[in-house]
Amino acid sequence: MIQTCLFPAAGYGTRFLPATKALPKEMLPILTKPLIHYGVEEALEAGMTNMAFVTGRGKRALEDYFDISYELEHQISGTSKEGLLKDIRELMDACKFSFTRQTKMLGLGNAIHTGQNLVSNEPFGVILADDLCINENGDGIMKQMMKVFEKYRCSVVAVMEVNGDEISNYGVISGRNIEDDVLIVNNMVEKPAKEDAPSNLAIIGRYILTPDIFNILSQTEPGKNGEIQITDALMKQASDGIVLAYKFKGRRFDCGSLAGFVEATNYFYGLENAKK
Repeated sequence: MIQTCLFPAAGYGTRFLPATKALPKEMLPILTKPLIHYGVEEALEAGMTNMAFVTGRGKRALEDYFDISYELEHQISGTSKEGLLKDIRELMDACKFSFTRQTKMLGLGNAIHTGQNLVSNEPFGVILADDLCINENGDGIMKQMMKVFEKYRCSVVAVMEVNGDEISNYGVISGRNIEDDVLIVNNMVEKPAKEDAPSNLAIIGRYILTPDIFNILSQTEPGKNGEIQITDALMKQASDGIVLAYKFKGRRFDCGSLAGFVEATNYFYGLENAKK
């Protein structure tokens, strides 16, 4: 079983300025829980208990969130508000948290490579918290991917169908189906123009990676936008061996965009109302 999930969380979140001038985008709340909380819940559901964060300057709130707030807890002790901390206390009891810093913003590939000292020489999950995913009718996306990994023992990326000009916002794969919803990747392109995209299958912020990815990343040259792209490293891994793409069951909200954030808020608000 994979024990560690890596959360790259060093980005500036410029699409949410001025809020993200002082607040990490991963701490933006969907109802009463921040995005990072949902990501850790998803990792824990998949059996991962070591939560590793790659952060940057101005991200101290992430560490504080997964720590005890003695003054606050003393103030609300014995009141009805104490129960509002139940979910975060359960995560803190079930998980271990570790943090390191990405000192230069050189892309997702660099962020993942920066987290190597937190992962050790073992397979690990990666969750981008601003990709908020939910599957009301079954397992979460990372747990679904774990089942694919346990069967094939190789790197796995989550993909979804994206149509139109939006395809240029994603890493895009093409491949050969080996079973329902699972493909062997034979091509992977970072943010292609619509006419150059190898398919309409876009990678979202969920990965399971084998540890050889770190050696590949250390040799990967900067690509698009001068950043070290995880797609370039995964394409090398696919060329030398095998990488799978998994078409997950559930919904994904792009909470790195204002429209996606509002959509997710409305959706989760509807879920809460339905429970009442």
